[in-house]
Amino acid sequence: MAAVRVERRHGGVVWCVLDRPPLNLLEPGLISDLHQAFASLAGDGAVRAAVLTGSGRAFCAGMDVRVLRDLDAGSARELITRLHDAIEAVHHAPFPVVAAVNGPSLGAGFELALACDVRIAAATASFGLPEVRVGVPSVIEAALLPPLVGPGRAAEMLLTGDPVPAERALSWGLVNEVVAPERLAQAADRIVSRIASAAPGAIRLQKALMLRWRYTDLAAAIRHGIDAFAAAYAGGEPREGAAAFLEKRAPAFESPR
Repeated sequence: MAAVRVERRHGGVVWCVLDRPPLNLLEPGLISDLHQAFASLAGDGAVRAAVLTGSGRAFCAGMDVRVLRDLDAGSARELITRLHDAIEAVHHAPFPVVAAVNGPSLGAGFELALACDVRIAAATASFGLPEVRVGVPSVIEAALLPPLVGPGRAAEMLLTGDPVPAERALSWGLVNEVVAPERLAQAADRIVSRIASAAPGAIRLQKALMLRWRYTDLAAAIRHGIDAFAAAYAGGEPREGAAAFLEKRAPAFESPR
């Protein structure tokens, strides 16, 4: 059975569920299934948005330490490269990804949440990078943390390994919203429904720009934006969107194929 459950829902929305409860610990099988799931979805133009969450009581509590214990330098490099490839498949998905963080999000599980575009947390969720407590540094997508919360707060998390509760994560800008655990699915559905109601071509152009902005300087980011704005007019979405606004009606954007 696959360790990542893919559930297709109405309107081009997909839920991807890490399905190794109770903690959804990362090991080679789950890493491979995560990579394959998002690689497959990346090639499906009908996907408008995805929600990533965990089954059981954790979003993802990080790497299975039993896997880490038996590594040497060569196998460690191979494992962390495969993990990066899987998380990058989420980060570089051509559609927006919302993390519905239902519980602890630790280590590589936290990096997986950082790779998502929006994070909604249950009040019982926590976030942390405890790798230094088991003898290794936090690497790969942990590099997304300092631009998000600032170098000082990132340093505190990276150097102490202490977890951050949901409400503090909200005040730091680490998550977009904190809700009661029983309202998490509803909150995630609400935001992906809003995304899916927008122009699908424009959403994909915007997601691509967001990624480029993370990797480039301001001048290049602006040039990429000019290209994306012009590219939008190669299709009919800008004209339909403007017409709908002026005619005070809902836009009728075509569904992607």
